[in-house]
Amino acid sequence: MPRPRPYAVAEAMIGVLALQGDVAEHARLIGRAGGETRPVRRARELTGLAGLIIPGGESTTIGKLLVVFELYDELRAAIKDGLPVLGTCAGMIMLADRIVGGTEDQRTLGGIDMVTRRNAFGRQVDSFEADLDVRGLDDPFRAVFIRAPWVERVGPGVEVLASYQGHPVAVRQGNLWATSFHPELTGDPRLHAAFLSAAAVQ
Repeated sequence: MPRPRPYAVAEAMIGVLALQGDVAEHARLIGRAGGETRPVRRARELTGLAGLIIPGGESTTIGKLLVVFELYDELRAAIKDGLPVLGTCAGMIMLADRIVGGTEDQRTLGGIDMVTRRNAFGRQVDSFEADLDVRGLDDPFRAVFIRAPWVERVGPGVEVLASYQGHPVAVRQGNLWATSFHPELTGDPRLHAAFLSAAAVQ
C-alpha cells in the first residue's frame, strides 16, 4: 500500500454507492482525507469520478439494487476500464470474482482474483473489533467486523494487506481495494486517505 500523501493535496471526487450502508460515514472520512464525495445511484453519476466506494450492507440486496437502478453493467464496465474502487464488507464480496455461501442467482461485479466466503466470521451477534497490522500503515488499525466475509483464496496478482486468524481481510489488486471490515466506523481516516491518494493519481 502506498504511504498516504498529505491530505490537502488530494483533490479528487470520490463516489459512494448510495444503495445501502454507511454512505455518510465514508463521505466524512474522505472529507477528512482532503477529498470530495458524491452519492452514486445512477449510471450518469459515475462520470468524472476519480474513484468509488462500495459500502457494506447485504451483498445479495446490493446486487439486485444495482440491476434495478441500471448500474450493474455500467459499473462492471467502469471497473474493467480501471476505475479505482474500495469495497468494504459486502463491498468486498461485490468485488470478488468468486464467492462461497452466496445464493444461486447471486452476481458480483468482480475484478479481484479472489474467493470470498459470505458471513465467514458469523452472524450479527458475533460482531467484534480487532487491531490489525495493515501493510503501509505505521500503527495498528482498529477494525470493526459485522457479519464479515473473509478471503479464502487469492490469485497471484492480489496483494494481501492484512490478515486475521490466518484469513486475508484486506486486499488490493491494481486499482481495486477491499476490506472484510468497516474502516468507516472507527473514525480513523488512514485507509480512506491511502485509497484517495492512489485514486487521485490515476
